[in-house]
Amino acid sequence: MVKAKTADEYIAQMRAAIASNPECGTSHYNLGVALMGKGLDAEAENCFMAALDNSPGLAEAYTQMGALCLKRGDMDGCLDWNQRAVKARPGFSEGYGNIGFIHLQRGDVDEAIKALKRSTAFNTRFVQGYATLANAYLMKGMVDEAIETNMRVLDLAPEFAIAHGNLAICYMEKGDFAKAITHADKATSLGYEVPSPILEELATHR
Repeated sequence: MVKAKTADEYIAQMRAAIASNPECGTSHYNLGVALMGKGLDAEAENCFMAALDNSPGLAEAYTQMGALCLKRGDMDGCLDWNQRAVKARPGFSEGYGNIGFIHLQRGDVDEAIKALKRSTAFNTRFVQGYATLANAYLMKGMVDEAIETNMRVLDLAPEFAIAHGNLAICYMEKGDFAKAITHADKATSLGYEVPSPILEELATHR
């Protein structure tokens, strides 16, 4: 297959692939992702459902259904689809990461930590999982664990601005204002908007 130059070409290729092999779950999934990228969510949803009809173990399709639910504010639906994802593939890091994110949004920090620890255990390079876990630790008041986990994020992605922003808060909590300022400045230089109260507090320690 010739590599598509545009999203529309790729969509046309996937439609042709499905026409010649309607039972290929991966083709339905790939088409769904492309359509979702163009904002055609209703069509994308039909593709993901077709993908799951043909390939019930395709965990990524469950998480995409969850993403569509989240987009329309349906947290219950998002949680349900991601729970189906990890049932279909028990070691699916992204699914556990999404479950943790939803629990965190709901303020259920303990459940969030449990899911996020699983997400990073299954994939020790899952940057987003570690970043969300660090947030959960900070919300729980577990500052040392939050620092350690944010440092793990920066080991994997040194320019991950949110981790620098979170470390600024963590070090401020511990009274280490020099480190807090360093990370706040780095976060700002990377385009992250550090909350004004944090910047104001740190300004008094410069």
